[in-house]
Amino acid sequence: MHAYVYKSQRKDDTFVYLAARDDFDRIPEPLRAQLGPLAFVLDVALTAERKLARGNEDAVRENLALRGFHIQFPPPLAPPRDTDG
Repeated sequence: MHAYVYKSQRKDDTFVYLAARDDFDRIPEPLRAQLGPLAFVLDVALTAERKLARGNEDAVRENLALRGFHIQFPPPLAPPRDTDG
């Protein structure tokens, strides 16, 4: 499976994977509006051997097959550490 990866210009560390290049119509309009402009960053073969830096490879492939897109949001922030110890 092949994916085309775009970076949201409005949401930091948020990426969109598309099954077809520039097929932005796959993304529901309310979500597209939140993401803002998308800048192409990478085209990648999502093979079983391919590991992604963030995210679950199986979930990405499944979403691409079912919906034609996958959104990778930034990781959750770690809770503040208690320094009063």
